[in-house]
Amino acid sequence: MSKEVSEEPEHAPARKDYSDPPPAPLVDMGELRMWSFYRALIAEFVATLLFLYITVATVIGYKVQSAKDPCGGVGILGIAWAFGGMIFVLVYCTAGISGGHINPAVTFGLLLARKVSLPRAVLYMVAQSAGAIAGVAIVKGITNDAYEANGGGANSVAAGYSRWTAFGAELVGTFVLVYTVFSATDPKRSARDSHVPVLAPLPIGFAVFMVHLATIPITGTGINPARSLGAAVIYNKKAAWDDHWIFWAGPFVGALAAAAYHQYILRAAAIKALGSFRSSRSN
Repeated sequence: MSKEVSEEPEHAPARKDYSDPPPAPLVDMGELRMWSFYRALIAEFVATLLFLYITVATVIGYKVQSAKDPCGGVGILGIAWAFGGMIFVLVYCTAGISGGHINPAVTFGLLLARKVSLPRAVLYMVAQSAGAIAGVAIVKGITNDAYEANGGGANSVAAGYSRWTAFGAELVGTFVLVYTVFSATDPKRSARDSHVPVLAPLPIGFAVFMVHLATIPITGTGINPARSLGAAVIYNKKAAWDDHWIFWAGPFVGALAAAAYHQYILRAAAIKALGSFRSSRSN
């Protein structure tokens, strides 16, 4: 008596436990008619407002306290924790609504990677910039003379550093941040770590913390054009505007580099696209 035995192929292709979302259209006019789109804009505005309020208030408070006692205040470490901690909290709170960008450089990097449409990216940046200005305005209204006397939390190139050094610091710092955003939100990682919902906001906030430790002595740390713009607009002194271009150009170039590195080297998007093209040609 013979018995049929079905054997599975020895080298069956492994099934992916994740799926890459399709690229966002460059222009999606349909989303402009959806309430969820405007809810996301409101979330970005409020999150950036809260981010600037807490962080700039921390900077001003530290400068006031350290003027009376050199060992007083939270110190650079405390300022770095304020920025990183707020990003962790706000990304956790808003990721499910708007994606939790809170930074035009992050939005720009995601636009380049086709994660968001062009209209969404532009309006996110507008909402983030408006929120930053509002947040710093609240700090000025509360701290009054202390705000004006202590630099208004504005970014500038520190004495002893050139503009190109500051540009490089902003570029590399933003690269670290945006690269972390891509890695923490990668569909492959999300599928495997979905049982730990704080894993995406945590490394993003920690990246902001680490970058601040490195670059506060150089530029005060921008890595977020909305943060730099909000402080410059409300403080509105010459020192805040002299090198303001650095705090847009550096982060945007850093975001571009991070998007290219993650998408085309780590995720090999160009090779996958070429393989798909060859497959379609052979069929």
